[in-house]
Amino acid sequence: MKVICFGSLNIDYTYKVDHFVQKGETLSSDSLQVFSGGKGLNQSIALAKAGVETWHAGSIGEDGRFLLKQMEDAGVNTDCVTILTDTRTGNAIIQNDKEGDNCILLYGGANQAITREQVDEVMGRCEKGDFLVLQNEINELTYIVEQAHEKGLKIVLNPSPMNEKIRRLPLAYVDYFMLNEIEAGQILNREIQEGFDKEELGRALMECFPNAVIVLTLGKEGAIYMDQNETFTQSSYKVKAVDTTAAGDTFTGYFIGGILRGLPVREAMDMASRASAIAVTRLGASPSIPVLKEVEEISF
Repeated sequence: MKVICFGSLNIDYTYKVDHFVQKGETLSSDSLQVFSGGKGLNQSIALAKAGVETWHAGSIGEDGRFLLKQMEDAGVNTDCVTILTDTRTGNAIIQNDKEGDNCILLYGGANQAITREQVDEVMGRCEKGDFLVLQNEINELTYIVEQAHEKGLKIVLNPSPMNEKIRRLPLAYVDYFMLNEIEAGQILNREIQEGFDKEELGRALMECFPNAVIVLTLGKEGAIYMDQNETFTQSSYKVKAVDTTAAGDTFTGYFIGGILRGLPVREAMDMASRASAIAVTRLGASPSIPVLKEVEEISF
């Protein structure tokens, strides 16, 4: 059994700033660093570092060939990545402020040039029971979900960035939802107010998708796990954050990686929380993701 992450591949331009730039403002940055990124790439690297057989499917331009090496160095199979000669690799402009928070501007590029022929080729390499991890930074998502369901794959959806494309998906086919409270509220078409009941939000999702697993991530407040049989809260580990860019992707990769390795769900959730805590103490997206041995051995 393997996991296929069909998702985005980006070149991240990360600017260190005192505060996020405002309308009409020109702001000097303290530094610029160039990293590999994209939610798909980050989650593939997290999955591979979590110790499971991981394939990545997606598209890059000629300028993104170095992303392949970074994934391969992490243990990701890149045979399903298409290199386009007429389209630039997707990229992100990331502002990282002194509190460690970030804001991100995305350019889709090759991520928005996925073809149905490419999807069919990827599905031909999958077997029933394999896991498919998706986000919302590529096109043809509906076709991918439909073909994956027909193939008998376990579908994991991280609906980020959340928009109308997600609502148009056949969401009943999704086996695992990995999402935060804002994304959950948007799927349910409700506004999330301060002091909201976190478990009630999860229960509302379970009512809509009774056959799915719901993992609701809550930042510093940890995460909530829900399925048909149990509900529990996973606390976060307290660290000094310097860059939160890949925290959610690390959590997703380590949780699904733990499930694929046969860990009990509580242990998989704890591993995911530990891994994401390590990631936020480091700069960059994929470079911040820890290896399994480090996650297993660290004490907080």
